Amino acid sequence: MTDFLQFNGISKGYPGVQALSDISFSVRKGAVHGLMGENGAGKSTLIRLLSGDQSADAGEIRIDGQPQHYCSVRDAFQAGVIVIHQELQLVPELSVAENLWLGRFPGKGGVINSRTLIETVRQKLAEIGIDVDPSTKVGQLSIGERQMVEIAKAVMLDARVIALDEPTSSLSSRESEILFALIAKLKAKGTIILYVSHRLDEIFRLCDSLTVLRDGKLAAHHPDIGQVTRDQIISEMVGREISNIWGYKPREAGAVRLKVRDLSGSKLPVPISFDVRAGEILGFFGLIGAGRSEMTRLVYGADSRRSGTVEVDGVKVAPDSPPQSIRSGMVLCPEDRKHDGIVQGRSIEENIAISSRRHFSPFGILSPRKEADLADTFIARLKVRTPSRKQDIINLSGGNQQKVILGRWLSEQGVKLLIIDEPTRGIDVGAKSEIYEILYDLAAGGMAIVVISSELPEVMGITDRIMVMCQGRVAADIPRTEFDERRILAAALPDTSPVAAAQS
Repeated sequence: MTDFLQFNGISKGYPGVQALSDISFSVRKGAVHGLMGENGAGKSTLIRLLSGDQSADAGEIRIDGQPQHYCSVRDAFQAGVIVIHQELQLVPELSVAENLWLGRFPGKGGVINSRTLIETVRQKLAEIGIDVDPSTKVGQLSIGERQMVEIAKAVMLDARVIALDEPTSSLSSRESEILFALIAKLKAKGTIILYVSHRLDEIFRLCDSLTVLRDGKLAAHHPDIGQVTRDQIISEMVGREISNIWGYKPREAGAVRLKVRDLSGSKLPVPISFDVRAGEILGFFGLIGAGRSEMTRLVYGADSRRSGTVEVDGVKVAPDSPPQSIRSGMVLCPEDRKHDGIVQGRSIEENIAISSRRHFSPFGILSPRKEADLADTFIARLKVRTPSRKQDIINLSGGNQQKVILGRWLSEQGVKLLIIDEPTRGIDVGAKSEIYEILYDLAAGGMAIVVISSELPEVMGITDRIMVMCQGRVAADIPRTEFDERRILAAALPDTSPVAAAQS
C-alpha cells in the first residue's frame, strides 16, 4: 500500500518551549499507526495540528498526496480527518442520533425529519457493529458507549483518518474489546487509525507501524512493528534504559496511622474496615465498579457516611468534611486530574500554592514572593518539567500535572496520609517511574500512602500490601510476600471471588 498520510518537516513552538522540531513520517492507507512518547514529547501538539485546532510553524501535512492548509477543525473535517480526544466532544442532553447529525440535520426548510434522522443512524450503527439505541440520550450512556458514538460520527462523516487519543484509558476490558473489533473493521475499509497510547500491549496488538517522539523530536519510526521489541520502544521513549520501572524499595512500617472501622455510604452499603501504618504503601485493586473510588471518597469525607469512623493517629476525623480531613493530615489526589485535581486556567505557581496560602498570608494579604518561592521549591523537588512557574497548568503533560497536584498537598503543613487514586493513568513510562520514586521517598519519611489503581502490574509493583475489592466488599488482604497475579485476579472477579462464595 502507498503512503496516504504524510507529515513533512513539522515544527511548532510556544512561548518558552519548542514543542515539535522537524517531524517527518508517513502512514499507509488502511494502517493502524501507533504514536508513543513520554508526556510532553509532542504527541498532543501533533494531534492538534492534524485536527486543524492549531497551525504548524513550518512543514506540511499531506493526505493522498495533497497538501493540507487547515485554518480550522472544520477544514480538517472536510479533508476527512477526525480526532477523538480523551475528553469526548458529545452533547449529553441530546440523543445519539442528534449528536451524530449535529450541524447537518436532514430536512427541508428548517424542519427536521426525525424519522429519517433516527433510521439512518440506526442503520449506520448496525453496519459498523455498535449496539446503541439512537434515541437514547448520550448522558445515559457509559464512557465506552459514548466513545463508540464518537467513532460512529467519524464514520458517518466519511473520515479517511481517525486519531484516537488514549482511547481505552476509561474503558472496561469488555468495552476495550468492542473498540478493538471496530478498529479492525475500519482498517479493513481502508481508514487510517492514528492510535495514541501509553499501553504497549495495545500497541503491539493493534498497530502495523509505530512512531516514537521524544522531547519534540522524532526518536524512531518503525514501518513494521513486528521488527521492534518492548524494551527498544521504552528506551526510545525515555532516552535511557529502564530495567525495573517499579523500583520497589522495602521499608519498615510504623504505628497505625489510618484506622477505618465499619465505614459505609449510599454507594458503598456494606461496611468496610482496614488500617494503614506509617511508612506503608497500601494498594486497593478491583475491577470497574468494585467500589475502590467510592471507598476513597467516604474516607476523605467527599461523600456522606451512613456508618463508621475514620481516625488519623488515633484522632477521629469529622464525617463528610474534606477540610476537616485536610486539617487532620489527610490529603487526596483524585482519579480525574483534569476536573477534580488541577485548577484550569491558573498557573503552576497558583496550583501549588492554593492550599497553603493561609499559612503565609497574614490578615488575608497574599505574598507573591512566598508563593513564588514555594512553587520553585516543589517544581525542583518533584522535577516538574516546565519553562516557567507562570505556565498555565493545562499546558503541562499528565505526569507533570500529577506532580503539581502532589506539590500542592506536600506544601500543606502536617500531611501524614496521602490517598492517590489512579496515580499514573495516562502517564508515560518515564514519568511513572518518577511518580513512584516520589511515593517511595514520602513513605520512607513516615507518610502513610493509599494507592488506588486499576492496573494490576502497578499495584503489585509498588505496594507493600494489596486489598482486593469486589462488588463493594473487601475480598482479600494480601501482603507483598504472598503477591500472586492469579490469586489477586480471582479475588477481583465476581465469579471466583470469596465475596461471591459468601453471598451464595
